[in-house]
Amino acid sequence: MKSFKERCIELRKQDKSIIEIMKATGRAKSSVHTHIKDIPLSKKRIKQYRIASGRWIRKFALARRGKSEHSFRTFERWATSTVLLTAHLLFDGEIAKGRCVYNNRSLALVGRVEGLMRELYDFEPKRYQNKMTGVWKTNYYNVALSTYLRKKSKELLRGIKKMSPDLKHEFVRAFFDDEGCMDFRPKNNVRKIRGYQKDVRVLGVIKALLADFDITARIVFPNEVVIVGKENLKRFEQEVGFSAGVYMNGNRSNSRWKKHVEKRELLKQAILSFRN
Repeated sequence: MKSFKERCIELRKQDKSIIEIMKATGRAKSSVHTHIKDIPLSKKRIKQYRIASGRWIRKFALARRGKSEHSFRTFERWATSTVLLTAHLLFDGEIAKGRCVYNNRSLALVGRVEGLMRELYDFEPKRYQNKMTGVWKTNYYNVALSTYLRKKSKELLRGIKKMSPDLKHEFVRAFFDDEGCMDFRPKNNVRKIRGYQKDVRVLGVIKALLADFDITARIVFPNEVVIVGKENLKRFEQEVGFSAGVYMNGNRSNSRWKKHVEKRELLKQAILSFRN
C-alpha cells in the first residue's frame, strides 16, 4: 500500500490540482502541499485553469452588473474590524479577481469573518463544506469589492507597523488564529507557538509586531515564525492570545491529541507545565 506522500506525488504527476488531491486523499491542503510544492502543474493544465477562471469571473461580473459598484461601503481610516477582516482574508483566504474567499474549519472564525463582512457588504456569501476535510469555504463574488479589498490589503501590509497597538493586536491575532498552532509535547520538553506563511515578508512583519508587544520570535525558514520560552508564551497569552473556539484539528493523521483541543487551552497547559 502506498504511503500518503507517495500517493500525493503520484497524483501530482498525473497533473492533478491540489484540490483534486485533497478530495482523493481526504487530507488537508497544508498536508498535501508539503509533498507536491516542488512538482508544478503542466503548462496545458495551468492554461485550462486560467480560461476556466476567466469564465467564472465573467459569469458573476455579469450577474452583479449594475449593483457591483454600489453594494459595499468603503472606508478611509482603519478600524479594528476592518483590520481583522482584511487580515483573515490575507492569511486563510484569498482576494482574487472577482471574488473574496475565506477557508477554515472553525465555525467561530467563519462566523467572525461573515459578521465583519456584513459591515461592508450587503449580500450573503456562497458557502460549502468539504465533507472529507471539514473545511468551510465562504465565497463573496463581486468584482468591485475584491478589487477594493485587494488594494486595501496592500495598504494594510505596508502600514501596519506604524498603526496603533489595538490595530496591530487584531492583525497578529488573525494571523495566529488562522495560521498558528500550539506545539506542546511535555515528554519532549517542547513548548512553542508556530505560525506558518509562504510569504517570508509577512513573517518579518509578524515578528516585528510581536516585538512591539515585548514578545521575542524567530523566523525558521522556509515558512515559520516561532515563539518559545515561558516569558514569551506568557506575554503572548496576555497581549495576543488565541481566540475562543479555535481548535487544533484532532482528525489529522499526525495529531498528537486525537481530539479537538482549543489552542488557548494548550497554551495555558504549556505555560503551567514550566518548572518555576
